[in-house]
Amino acid sequence: LKSRLLPNNMFSEMGLYYLGPVDGHNLKRLETAIRYARDAAAPVLLHVLTKKGKGCAYAEREPDVYHGVPPFDAKSGALPEPKLCFSSVFGETLCALARENEAVTALTAAMADGTGLDEFKRRFPARFFDIGIAEGHGAAMAGGMAKQGLIPVFAVYASFLQRSYDMLIHDVALQRLHAVFAVDRAGLVGSDGETHHGSFDAAFLGTVPGMKIYCPASFEELRVMLRKAVLHDDGPVALRYPRGGEGRYRGASLEEESLLREGNAITLVSYGVLINEVLDAADRLHEQGIEAEIVKLNCLRPNAFSRCLASLRKTRRLLVAEEVCEAGCAGERILARCCEEGIGLEKSLLRNLGDGIAPHGRVDELLRLYRMDGEQLAEAALRLCTGEET
Repeated sequence: LKSRLLPNNMFSEMGLYYLGPVDGHNLKRLETAIRYARDAAAPVLLHVLTKKGKGCAYAEREPDVYHGVPPFDAKSGALPEPKLCFSSVFGETLCALARENEAVTALTAAMADGTGLDEFKRRFPARFFDIGIAEGHGAAMAGGMAKQGLIPVFAVYASFLQRSYDMLIHDVALQRLHAVFAVDRAGLVGSDGETHHGSFDAAFLGTVPGMKIYCPASFEELRVMLRKAVLHDDGPVALRYPRGGEGRYRGASLEEESLLREGNAITLVSYGVLINEVLDAADRLHEQGIEAEIVKLNCLRPNAFSRCLASLRKTRRLLVAEEVCEAGCAGERILARCCEEGIGLEKSLLRNLGDGIAPHGRVDELLRLYRMDGEQLAEAALRLCTGEET
Protein backbone atom coordinates (compact mmCIF):
# COMPACT_ATOMS: atom_id res chain seq x y z
CA LEU A 1 0.00 0.00 0.00
CA LYS A 2 2.81 2.42 0.95
CA SER A 3 4.70 1.74 -2.29
CA ARG A 4 1.56 2.57 -4.27
CA LEU A 5 0.93 5.80 -2.33
CA LEU A 6 4.62 6.83 -2.21
CA PRO A 7 6.14 5.25 -5.32
CA ASN A 8 9.21 7.56 -5.39
CA ASN A 9 10.40 7.42 -1.80
CA MET A 10 14.03 8.49 -2.01
CA PHE A 11 14.93 6.86 1.30
CA SER A 12 13.81 3.44 0.08
CA GLU A 13 15.83 4.01 -3.09
CA MET A 14 18.91 4.43 -0.86
CA GLY A 15 18.28 1.09 0.83
CA LEU A 16 16.76 2.49 4.01
CA TYR A 17 13.56 1.12 5.51
CA TYR A 18 11.30 4.16 5.61
CA LEU A 19 8.96 4.23 8.59
CA GLY A 20 6.40 7.00 8.86
CA PRO A 21 5.33 9.66 8.85
CA VAL A 22 4.43 9.33 12.53
CA ASP A 23 2.62 11.89 14.68
CA GLY A 24 5.35 13.02 17.06
CA HIS A 25 2.79 14.33 19.56
CA ASN A 26 1.12 10.93 19.97
CA LEU A 27 3.53 9.35 22.42
CA LYS A 28 1.93 5.91 22.29
CA ARG A 29 2.24 5.67 18.50
CA LEU A 30 5.72 7.20 18.62
CA GLU A 31 6.92 4.61 21.15
CA THR A 32 5.47 1.82 19.01
CA ALA A 33 7.29 3.12 15.94
CA ILE A 34 10.57 3.45 17.84
CA ARG A 35 10.32 -0.14 19.08
CA TYR A 36 9.59 -1.31 15.53
CA ALA A 37 12.62 0.59 14.25
CA ARG A 38 14.77 -0.83 17.03
CA ASP A 39 13.86 -4.42 16.18
CA ALA A 40 14.05 -4.10 12.40
CA ALA A 41 16.90 -6.06 10.82
CA ALA A 42 17.80 -3.20 8.48
CA PRO A 43 18.79 0.48 8.48
CA VAL A 44 15.69 2.50 9.36
CA LEU A 45 14.68 6.10 8.75
CA LEU A 46 11.92 7.05 11.18
CA HIS A 47 10.00 10.10 9.89
CA VAL A 48 8.38 12.00 12.78
CA LEU A 49 6.11 15.03 12.30
CA THR A 50 5.88 17.64 15.07
CA LYS A 51 4.52 21.18 15.35
CA LYS A 52 6.73 23.80 16.96
CA GLY A 53 5.10 25.17 20.11
CA LYS A 54 2.44 22.43 20.10
CA GLY A 55 -0.18 23.00 22.80
CA CYS A 56 0.83 26.60 23.47
CA ALA A 57 -1.28 28.93 21.35
CA TYR A 58 1.05 31.93 21.22
CA ALA A 59 4.09 29.71 20.56
CA GLU A 60 2.22 27.98 17.72
CA ARG A 61 1.39 31.36 16.18
CA GLU A 62 4.96 32.71 16.44
CA PRO A 63 7.28 29.70 16.70
CA ASP A 64 10.40 31.68 15.78
CA VAL A 65 9.79 34.21 18.58
CA TYR A 66 9.59 31.46 21.21
CA HIS A 67 12.43 29.34 19.86
CA GLY A 68 14.79 30.40 22.64
CA VAL A 69 13.51 32.85 25.24
CA PRO A 70 14.39 34.34 28.61
CA PRO A 71 11.90 33.95 31.52
CA PHE A 72 8.48 35.29 30.46
CA ASP A 73 4.81 35.38 31.49
CA ALA A 74 3.62 31.83 30.82
CA LYS A 75 -0.08 32.79 30.92
CA SER A 76 -0.03 35.61 28.40
CA GLY A 77 3.22 34.85 26.59
CA ALA A 78 4.41 38.42 27.19
CA LEU A 79 8.18 38.67 26.76
CA PRO A 80 10.41 41.17 28.57
CA GLU A 81 11.53 44.24 26.66
CA PRO A 82 14.50 43.22 24.48
CA LYS A 83 17.84 44.59 25.58
CA LEU A 84 20.50 45.91 23.24
CA CYS A 85 22.83 43.06 22.33
CA PHE A 86 25.60 42.31 19.84
CA SER A 87 23.13 40.71 17.42
CA SER A 88 20.83 43.74 17.36
CA VAL A 89 23.77 46.15 17.00
CA PHE A 90 25.00 44.04 14.08
CA GLY A 91 21.59 44.23 12.41
CA GLU A 92 21.31 48.01 12.87
CA THR A 93 24.81 48.58 11.53
CA LEU A 94 24.30 46.35 8.50
CA CYS A 95 21.13 48.27 7.62
CA ALA A 96 23.14 51.50 7.72
CA LEU A 97 25.81 50.01 5.46
CA ALA A 98 23.17 48.72 3.06
CA ARG A 99 21.79 52.24 2.70
CA GLU A 100 25.27 53.46 1.77
CA ASN A 101 26.12 50.68 -0.68
CA GLU A 102 23.57 48.84 -2.82
CA ALA A 103 25.91 45.86 -3.22
CA VAL A 104 25.52 44.90 0.46
CA THR A 105 23.37 41.79 0.85
CA ALA A 106 22.47 39.63 3.85
CA LEU A 107 22.16 35.86 4.17
CA THR A 108 20.83 33.77 7.03
CA ALA A 109 20.30 30.06 7.59
CA ALA A 110 16.72 30.25 8.92
CA MET A 111 17.82 32.53 11.78
CA ALA A 112 16.79 36.05 10.75
CA ASP A 113 15.54 36.91 14.22
CA GLY A 114 18.33 35.19 16.13
CA THR A 115 21.04 36.97 14.14
CA GLY A 116 19.42 40.42 14.23
CA LEU A 117 18.44 40.53 10.55
CA ASP A 118 14.67 41.04 10.93
CA GLU A 119 14.90 44.78 10.25
CA PHE A 120 17.21 44.21 7.26
CA LYS A 121 14.67 41.72 5.90
CA ARG A 122 11.90 44.31 6.24
CA ARG A 123 13.84 47.22 4.74
CA PHE A 124 15.73 45.42 1.98
CA PRO A 125 13.65 42.37 0.98
CA ALA A 126 15.32 42.11 -2.45
CA ARG A 127 18.74 41.91 -0.82
CA PHE A 128 17.84 39.46 1.93
CA PHE A 129 18.23 35.70 1.43
CA ASP A 130 17.11 32.99 3.85
CA ILE A 131 18.78 29.83 2.57
CA GLY A 132 17.23 27.54 5.18
CA ILE A 133 19.15 25.25 7.50
CA ALA A 134 21.96 24.75 5.00
CA GLU A 135 25.02 26.61 6.26
CA GLY A 136 27.35 24.94 3.77
CA HIS A 137 25.15 26.20 0.94
CA GLY A 138 25.13 29.64 2.58
CA ALA A 139 28.93 29.90 2.48
CA ALA A 140 29.05 28.66 -1.14
CA MET A 141 26.29 31.08 -2.13
CA ALA A 142 28.17 33.95 -0.48
CA GLY A 143 31.17 33.05 -2.62
CA GLY A 144 29.06 33.07 -5.77
CA MET A 145 27.50 36.42 -4.90
CA ALA A 146 30.92 37.93 -4.18
CA LYS A 147 32.15 36.63 -7.54
CA GLN A 148 29.38 38.60 -9.24
CA GLY A 149 30.24 41.88 -7.50
CA LEU A 150 27.94 41.84 -4.49
CA ILE A 151 29.10 42.17 -0.88
CA PRO A 152 27.46 39.21 0.89
CA VAL A 153 27.26 39.18 4.68
CA PHE A 154 26.38 35.74 6.02
CA ALA A 155 25.10 35.99 9.61
CA VAL A 156 25.45 32.57 11.24
CA TYR A 157 25.92 31.05 14.67
CA ALA A 158 29.50 30.01 15.37
CA SER A 159 28.48 26.43 16.13
CA PHE A 160 26.63 26.07 12.82
CA LEU A 161 29.40 27.64 10.75
CA GLN A 162 31.33 24.42 11.36
CA ARG A 163 29.15 22.85 8.67
CA SER A 164 30.63 25.26 6.10
CA TYR A 165 34.33 24.53 6.55
CA ASP A 166 34.87 22.95 3.13
CA MET A 167 32.97 25.74 1.36
CA LEU A 168 34.90 28.45 3.22
CA ILE A 169 38.11 27.08 1.75
CA HIS A 170 37.08 25.97 -1.74
CA ASP A 171 34.25 28.37 -2.61
CA VAL A 172 35.55 31.55 -0.95
CA ALA A 173 39.20 31.49 0.10
CA LEU A 174 40.56 29.67 -2.96
CA GLN A 175 39.37 32.55 -5.17
CA ARG A 176 40.14 35.24 -2.57
CA LEU A 177 36.53 36.42 -2.70
CA HIS A 178 35.28 39.22 -0.47
CA ALA A 179 32.59 37.57 1.61
CA VAL A 180 31.87 38.62 5.19
CA PHE A 181 30.90 36.13 7.90
CA ALA A 182 29.13 37.56 10.94
CA VAL A 183 29.86 34.82 13.46
CA ASP A 184 27.21 35.19 16.16
CA ARG A 185 27.24 33.29 19.49
CA ALA A 186 31.05 33.04 19.56
CA GLY A 187 32.32 31.70 22.88
CA LEU A 188 30.04 30.58 25.70
CA VAL A 189 26.32 31.04 25.03
CA GLY A 190 24.60 30.23 28.31
CA SER A 191 20.94 29.28 27.92
CA ASP A 192 21.26 28.38 24.22
CA GLY A 193 22.70 25.05 25.44
CA GLU A 194 25.84 22.98 25.10
CA THR A 195 25.39 22.33 21.36
CA HIS A 196 25.54 26.07 20.65
CA HIS A 197 28.80 27.09 22.34
CA GLY A 198 31.11 28.78 19.83
CA SER A 199 34.22 26.90 20.94
CA PHE A 200 35.85 25.93 17.66
CA ASP A 201 35.37 28.81 15.21
CA ALA A 202 38.54 30.68 16.20
CA ALA A 203 40.59 27.55 15.50
CA PHE A 204 39.08 26.44 12.19
CA LEU A 205 38.65 29.94 10.78
CA GLY A 206 42.34 30.47 11.47
CA THR A 207 43.17 27.69 8.99
CA VAL A 208 41.16 29.27 6.14
CA PRO A 209 43.68 30.92 3.78
CA GLY A 210 43.47 34.71 3.77
CA MET A 211 40.73 34.85 6.41
CA LYS A 212 40.77 37.97 8.57
CA ILE A 213 39.21 37.46 12.01
CA TYR A 214 37.96 40.42 14.03
CA CYS A 215 36.83 39.93 17.64
CA PRO A 216 34.93 43.02 18.86
CA ALA A 217 34.50 43.43 22.61
CA SER A 218 31.99 46.31 22.64
CA PHE A 219 29.05 47.52 20.59
CA GLU A 220 31.03 50.43 19.17
CA GLU A 221 33.90 48.13 18.27
CA LEU A 222 31.48 45.86 16.40
CA ARG A 223 30.17 48.88 14.49
CA VAL A 224 33.59 50.10 13.32
CA MET A 225 34.89 46.60 12.60
CA LEU A 226 31.80 45.65 10.59
CA ARG A 227 32.09 48.84 8.55
CA LYS A 228 35.73 48.11 7.75
CA ALA A 229 35.02 44.44 7.00
CA VAL A 230 32.16 45.22 4.62
CA LEU A 231 33.27 48.38 2.85
CA HIS A 232 37.06 48.44 3.03
CA ASP A 233 38.59 44.97 3.48
CA ASP A 234 39.33 42.47 0.72
CA GLY A 235 39.05 38.69 0.70
CA PRO A 236 37.21 36.62 3.29
CA VAL A 237 36.51 38.34 6.61
CA ALA A 238 34.93 37.06 9.83
CA LEU A 239 33.70 38.95 12.87
CA ARG A 240 33.14 36.81 15.95
CA TYR A 241 30.98 38.26 18.71
CA PRO A 242 29.05 36.80 21.65
CA ARG A 243 25.45 36.27 22.62
CA GLY A 244 24.24 39.05 24.90
CA GLY A 245 25.53 42.48 25.79
CA GLU A 246 28.72 44.38 26.41
CA GLY A 247 30.56 44.89 29.69
CA ARG A 248 32.70 47.64 31.18
CA TYR A 249 34.97 47.82 28.12
CA ARG A 250 33.39 50.35 25.75
CA GLY A 251 36.37 51.26 23.56
CA ALA A 252 36.90 50.60 19.88
CA SER A 253 40.09 49.89 17.97
CA LEU A 254 41.01 48.58 14.54
CA GLU A 255 44.60 47.78 15.52
CA GLU A 256 45.63 44.14 15.77
CA GLU A 257 46.29 44.63 19.50
CA SER A 258 45.55 47.27 22.11
CA LEU A 259 47.43 48.03 25.32
CA LEU A 260 44.66 48.62 27.85
CA ARG A 261 46.77 48.82 30.99
CA GLU A 262 50.47 49.12 31.72
CA GLY A 263 52.28 47.01 34.29
CA ASN A 264 55.51 45.13 34.88
CA ALA A 265 54.55 42.06 36.90
CA ILE A 266 52.61 39.91 34.40
CA THR A 267 51.04 40.14 30.93
CA LEU A 268 47.32 39.35 30.74
CA VAL A 269 45.94 38.67 27.25
CA SER A 270 42.37 38.14 26.08
CA TYR A 271 39.79 39.24 23.50
CA GLY A 272 36.06 39.63 23.06
CA VAL A 273 33.89 40.30 26.11
CA LEU A 274 36.14 38.10 28.25
CA ILE A 275 38.41 41.16 28.41
CA ASN A 276 36.02 42.46 31.07
CA GLU A 277 36.97 39.59 33.40
CA VAL A 278 40.65 40.35 32.74
CA LEU A 279 40.12 44.01 33.63
CA ASP A 280 38.47 42.90 36.86
CA ALA A 281 41.40 40.57 37.59
CA ALA A 282 43.87 43.43 37.07
CA ASP A 283 41.93 45.58 39.56
CA ARG A 284 42.12 42.79 42.15
CA LEU A 285 45.86 42.41 41.57
CA HIS A 286 46.36 46.16 41.93
CA GLU A 287 44.77 46.01 45.38
CA GLN A 288 47.54 43.56 46.32
CA GLY A 289 50.30 45.75 44.93
CA ILE A 290 50.74 43.81 41.66
CA GLU A 291 50.56 45.76 38.41
CA ALA A 292 49.44 43.65 35.46
CA GLU A 293 49.82 44.71 31.84
CA ILE A 294 46.73 44.01 29.71
CA VAL A 295 46.96 43.37 25.96
CA LYS A 296 43.65 43.03 24.14
CA LEU A 297 43.58 41.19 20.82
CA ASN A 298 41.28 42.96 18.39
CA CYS A 299 42.13 40.78 15.41
CA LEU A 300 43.04 37.12 15.77
CA ARG A 301 44.37 36.87 12.22
CA PRO A 302 46.49 38.30 10.83
CA ASN A 303 48.36 39.14 14.04
CA ALA A 304 52.09 39.02 14.71
CA PHE A 305 51.47 39.63 18.45
CA SER A 306 54.10 42.39 18.46
CA ARG A 307 52.57 44.19 21.41
CA CYS A 308 52.26 40.93 23.37
CA LEU A 309 55.90 40.09 22.73
CA ALA A 310 57.04 43.58 23.73
CA SER A 311 55.14 43.21 26.98
CA LEU A 312 56.54 39.73 27.65
CA ARG A 313 60.10 40.92 27.18
CA LYS A 314 59.40 43.10 30.20
CA THR A 315 57.20 40.93 32.45
CA ARG A 316 58.38 37.39 31.53
CA ARG A 317 55.04 36.07 32.78
CA LEU A 318 51.96 35.30 30.67
CA LEU A 319 48.31 34.48 31.35
CA VAL A 320 45.96 34.10 28.36
CA ALA A 321 42.18 33.69 28.82
CA GLU A 322 40.01 32.55 25.89
CA GLU A 323 36.46 31.21 25.46
CA VAL A 324 37.61 28.71 22.82
CA CYS A 325 39.04 25.22 22.63
CA GLU A 326 42.70 24.86 23.49
CA ALA A 327 43.79 23.46 20.11
CA GLY A 328 44.76 26.33 17.84
CA CYS A 329 44.07 29.00 20.46
CA ALA A 330 45.83 32.37 20.49
CA GLY A 331 47.74 31.42 23.63
CA GLU A 332 49.49 28.57 21.81
CA ARG A 333 50.46 30.92 18.99
CA ILE A 334 51.82 33.52 21.41
CA LEU A 335 53.95 30.88 23.13
CA ALA A 336 55.22 29.72 19.74
CA ARG A 337 56.15 33.29 18.83
CA CYS A 338 58.04 33.59 22.13
CA CYS A 339 60.09 30.53 21.16
CA GLU A 340 60.76 31.98 17.70
CA GLU A 341 61.90 35.29 19.20
CA GLY A 342 63.94 33.69 21.97
CA ILE A 343 61.87 35.20 24.76
CA GLY A 344 62.37 33.02 27.84
CA LEU A 345 59.28 33.12 30.03
CA GLU A 346 59.48 32.43 33.74
CA LYS A 347 55.86 31.35 33.96
CA SER A 348 52.93 30.95 31.56
CA LEU A 349 49.36 29.73 31.84
CA LEU A 350 46.61 29.25 29.25
CA ARG A 351 43.02 29.32 30.48
CA ASN A 352 40.44 28.14 27.92
CA LEU A 353 37.67 25.59 27.29
CA GLY A 354 39.97 22.58 26.98
CA ASP A 355 38.61 20.17 24.39
CA GLY A 356 35.84 22.67 23.64
CA ILE A 357 32.87 20.58 24.80
CA ALA A 358 31.37 22.80 27.50
CA PRO A 359 28.25 21.85 29.50
CA HIS A 360 24.97 23.73 29.70
CA GLY A 361 24.86 26.64 32.12
CA ARG A 362 24.77 30.40 32.51
CA VAL A 363 27.85 32.18 31.20
CA ASP A 364 28.88 33.34 34.67
CA GLU A 365 28.57 29.78 35.98
CA LEU A 366 30.67 28.39 33.15
CA LEU A 367 33.34 31.07 33.57
CA ARG A 368 33.65 30.00 37.21
CA LEU A 369 33.74 26.35 36.16
CA TYR A 370 36.61 27.01 33.73
CA ARG A 371 38.30 29.38 36.22
CA MET A 372 38.04 32.36 33.87
CA ASP A 373 36.06 34.77 36.05
CA GLY A 374 37.89 37.83 37.35
CA GLU A 375 38.45 36.43 40.81
CA GLN A 376 40.04 33.17 39.69
CA LEU A 377 42.11 34.84 36.96
CA ALA A 378 43.50 37.17 39.61
CA GLU A 379 44.32 34.23 41.87
CA ALA A 380 46.09 32.43 39.02
CA ALA A 381 48.06 35.54 38.07
CA LEU A 382 49.09 36.04 41.70
CA ARG A 383 50.41 32.49 41.89
CA LEU A 384 52.34 33.01 38.65
CA CYS A 385 53.94 36.12 40.14
CA THR A 386 54.81 34.48 43.45
CA GLY A 387 56.05 31.24 41.92
CA GLU A 388 53.30 29.06 43.40
CA GLU A 389 51.71 26.20 41.45
CA THR A 390 48.58 27.19 39.53
